[in-house]
Amino acid sequence: MAQIREALTRFKPRPIEKPDAMKHPDDTRTARWQRTARVRTPHQDFEIWTSALATEFRVAGAVHAFHHRYRFLTGLVWDMLAASALLGKREEPRSLLMLGLAGGTTLRVLRHLLPSCRFTALDIDSEMVRLARRHMALEATGVEVIVGDAYAWLRTNHRTFDVVIDDIYLAGRTDVFRAKTMNRPLLADLRRAIAPGGVLAVNLVTGPGHRTMQSATRRILLASFAEVRTVKSPAAMNEVLVAGQIVAPASRLRRCTTLFADAADRAHWGKITVRRLPSAA
Repeated sequence: MAQIREALTRFKPRPIEKPDAMKHPDDTRTARWQRTARVRTPHQDFEIWTSALATEFRVAGAVHAFHHRYRFLTGLVWDMLAASALLGKREEPRSLLMLGLAGGTTLRVLRHLLPSCRFTALDIDSEMVRLARRHMALEATGVEVIVGDAYAWLRTNHRTFDVVIDDIYLAGRTDVFRAKTMNRPLLADLRRAIAPGGVLAVNLVTGPGHRTMQSATRRILLASFAEVRTVKSPAAMNEVLVAGQIVAPASRLRRCTTLFADAADRAHWGKITVRRLPSAA
């Protein structure tokens, strides 16, 4: 598939204007949400929902991407992916590859934490990227977007990154799904993209219908890397596996807590756990 490179917008930090009250309408279950669009692309189906302060892309009622005008964190998988990017040998990675961009929720968190990091992202769905630019302030992350098949791109890629995030999920009519199971050829492609001292972070949906994929990915990462840690958050139906030669413990994350001005963001960040998985026998 031909890759369409979109212009890299250089990130220019801008202060986030906050209202006087730290508590926003979207912090409660009474926020008024309205469905503003149903979207069907050649690759997936989802809905766009908006409230006074936030926008969500939803799949069968579950949130697929999220943007809030004043807050960064959600207690869900994007917090975990952002945390995973901080667990490599470098406390402040210089480069990051995101496979599966969707609305750019994770990158918005990481741009706040890593203002100098260079972001590159791949997504197969150009319409999703267009809507993320329109509804979720994707341009503000300064990400270089490559529209195309991430698996095909990896096979010919010669660039390396301090962090590689595999979040390749597509949205079906009733659930999200992975287009490809983790296997040795795919893992070899992913490893070539990791710079020395870097880490690979793999998002895995948990629960019924996803356990086989989760177990297979755990096995192959444990057999292939010196260290694998699982990153979780209590409200999320996901785990993120972080693999590398060295993967930092949860204490690395606590240093970032004060970077979040909002009390709800700090609370979400404090609930993220990092646990080392036992090595494969």
